[in-house]
Amino acid sequence: MTARIHIDGRAVTVPAGRDLLSTCLDAGVAVPHFCWHRAMGSVGACRLCAVKVYNSPDDPGHIEMACMTAVADGQRIEVADPEAAFFRARVIEWLMVNHPHDCAVCEEGGACQLQDMTIASGHHRRRAGPEKRTHRNQYLGPLLTHEMNRCIACYRCTRFYRDYAGGRDLDVFGAHDRVYFGRAEDGVLESPFAGNLDEVCPTGVFNDKGWSNVYARPWDMAETPSVCTHCSVGCNVTLSARAGRLRRAINRRHDAINGDFLCDRGRYGATFAQSPRRLVDARAAGQPVAVAAALDRVAALLAQGPAIGIGSPRASLEANYALRRLVGPDRFFAGVSDSETALVDRIAAQLAGAAQIASLADIETADAALVLGEDLTGTAPRAALSLRQMARGAERDLAAQKGVPAFLDSAVRVAGEGRRSPITLVTPLPDALDSIAALPLRRTPDAIAAFGHAVAAAIGGAPAADADVAATAAALAGAAAPLVIAGAGLGDIAIIDAAAAVAAALGARARLALFPPETNSLGLSLLGALPLCDRPANAGTVIVLENDLFARCDPAQVDALFAGRTVIALDCIDTATTGRADIVLPVASIADAAGTFINHEGRAQRAFAAIADGPPAAWRMLAALGAVSRDTNQIRSSRAALDFARDEREGGAALQTRRAAEPDLDSLLAALVHDCPHLAAVLDAAPGAGFTTAVGRIARAPARFSGRTASDRAGRIGDATPPTDPDSPFSWTMEGAAFESLPQMLFAGAPVIVAGSHPAPVAVAPPPPSGSGLRLIPLHDPFRGGETDQASSILAARAPAPRLLLHPADAAALGLSAGDPVSADGAPAPALTLDPAMPRGHVGLTTRHTSPRRIRLEGRP
Repeated sequence: MTARIHIDGRAVTVPAGRDLLSTCLDAGVAVPHFCWHRAMGSVGACRLCAVKVYNSPDDPGHIEMACMTAVADGQRIEVADPEAAFFRARVIEWLMVNHPHDCAVCEEGGACQLQDMTIASGHHRRRAGPEKRTHRNQYLGPLLTHEMNRCIACYRCTRFYRDYAGGRDLDVFGAHDRVYFGRAEDGVLESPFAGNLDEVCPTGVFNDKGWSNVYARPWDMAETPSVCTHCSVGCNVTLSARAGRLRRAINRRHDAINGDFLCDRGRYGATFAQSPRRLVDARAAGQPVAVAAALDRVAALLAQGPAIGIGSPRASLEANYALRRLVGPDRFFAGVSDSETALVDRIAAQLAGAAQIASLADIETADAALVLGEDLTGTAPRAALSLRQMARGAERDLAAQKGVPAFLDSAVRVAGEGRRSPITLVTPLPDALDSIAALPLRRTPDAIAAFGHAVAAAIGGAPAADADVAATAAALAGAAAPLVIAGAGLGDIAIIDAAAAVAAALGARARLALFPPETNSLGLSLLGALPLCDRPANAGTVIVLENDLFARCDPAQVDALFAGRTVIALDCIDTATTGRADIVLPVASIADAAGTFINHEGRAQRAFAAIADGPPAAWRMLAALGAVSRDTNQIRSSRAALDFARDEREGGAALQTRRAAEPDLDSLLAALVHDCPHLAAVLDAAPGAGFTTAVGRIARAPARFSGRTASDRAGRIGDATPPTDPDSPFSWTMEGAAFESLPQMLFAGAPVIVAGSHPAPVAVAPPPPSGSGLRLIPLHDPFRGGETDQASSILAARAPAPRLLLHPADAAALGLSAGDPVSADGAPAPALTLDPAMPRGHVGLTTRHTSPRRIRLEGRP
């Protein structure tokens, strides 16, 4: 239904049932506001969105809060009405009574909603006395600063932290003009979504501590759209940089994925680009060498005979393809354990055979869910946040039956009576999402797969195995939009097949979400990466691409792979693998290079370089090596185009001339699609480098950017032309179209895996883990992901220590006690923690190597 209303004399047709504030904003009419947020609805706390409303031609008009008033046909709204404008000005004046005059030293200065609203209301001088209320700030951990004196009591922080994200250790205290938003006492904020307070707060109460440490004014940073690479969800982010340094990552809205919020791993993980572990110099035989000299050695090795390439689930699709093209498809291997290779291949096949592939937006609108085995908060935190919103569906439905508009968030919570949509959560250990689940169940990994198949059978009409199976099957079968979730968290193919079986039993209305281990696990699979067990024995050279094999695979298997071979490692950070490599080549990080990644739903998304003139992208280096013949001299003649060592950079025209001869992203993607036609959709992930708008390319720098080219020329004499970017439609200047003015769909990505495009694979029960010992249950944490996550000093400061959990009875049988130093399969492990919730015969261990296996535990001195 629609309604026709008039806003400041302009007639507009809008959807009925919405609030006036969002309606005016969508119509391009600015209405000052603070407490309203498009993801959290209205509460009417700030009283700033006052407008004059006329409900009929005879209505004399009255002031209403736009966020709390529903649209009605025939309404006339006057935003510029003098009485409403006077009301708003007085609201701003009383909010500013205790606000400090500290815009010049506030991180939000120049990008502050309070500044914008104050100017919009016309407030320019204070009539209050000099005495101001003063609060004591709190220590809230390594992620956020706290400056309570800037607070205007909009309640956004607690509404997000408690109501939206489910946190419990941040609240509002006090009353009147001394309300206080913080913890009961100083301490680290526990929620893995706490970093969103930086963006949710309309003033400068909560600020990104990492950004504060490398601060640049918002208008002095170039901003580039990118993709989070710290789990398989692929949230959209904006990377802000200045003077060749990444300053921060903030949320970039994508309606189907992350919406308005990120997890803390995604927000702070990108800062690994500035880590002390970043590789700067090439190495050969453990000694620093020039990049050119290292490339000469690589050229000689490639000329001697065939090499094998080890791909990476954290490297871009282009980098993996360039390596595949260099060594040949039959010599290109997945840089993960063989069981993980099979697992991700099965996830890709099951998604292609599903009726519907669930995005995060689909998760939020489901009305019943089954989660099999996956610790979402640890493996895909943003998906866990979406599941929390899905749980409120029944509450919203009940409120709607009572006539409560959906935008009145607090009223919906009261009228909804706390009802929750049915969620069955089946995991080996207590889970962070247990509080929203109707059925939080504990099962061993084998029993989880059996539970899923039993639910599928019950939906198909078979007798239910037990009451939990019956309740779960009934909830899913009676739902209009049922959802099934599983993933690689336990490393078990049987659980993936069980989830697919439940979705198949539900039919066309079922939504299936399967979460692979890493950001580009599906991309590596779709390129046809082979399992390491199939590697040939006659290759004398191994090229490892952006991969710490010792973290992802059995170290003994890696030692066998490297034995007697020359190892070449390309990476952006130092790892155990680069430490073992004979030749190490530094390459670009996600902040320095463009590339494509395929997320959990099979959506290809493009990231772009946020820093100009950084190290070479791995795909550029590999593509250039693959473009020349095996003749050493020809390879040597080409390596000058790849020498990006920072101390060897030339500037100006020489740099531009050199770059003109380099491989570019669009050419490499064209070759990829030629060799892999099933990946043709990657071309539609984002516009190519030739895309222009009516006013030219897309500007990275904002209109008020200061310093221009000088900001990136520190310590160098002479002017320089702005660098060019051959891999994107973006410029490094202020000239061109603002990114915010472009349609979101231009950069929304493209589906590479299409639901229903292939028959679902037949489930085959994998053999149980062989050998003696305890069955592994991998432990995950939202602050501890891959090697790049832990290279971020901010995340490393927030991440808990690795854990090893054992049931007390199993510990007693092994003669172990709490706190004992332990070795796992002969390698040092974390100190032992006893946990009665751990299933008997199993051991919980923080590890990236999640393959189903048995582990031998022994005490050590």
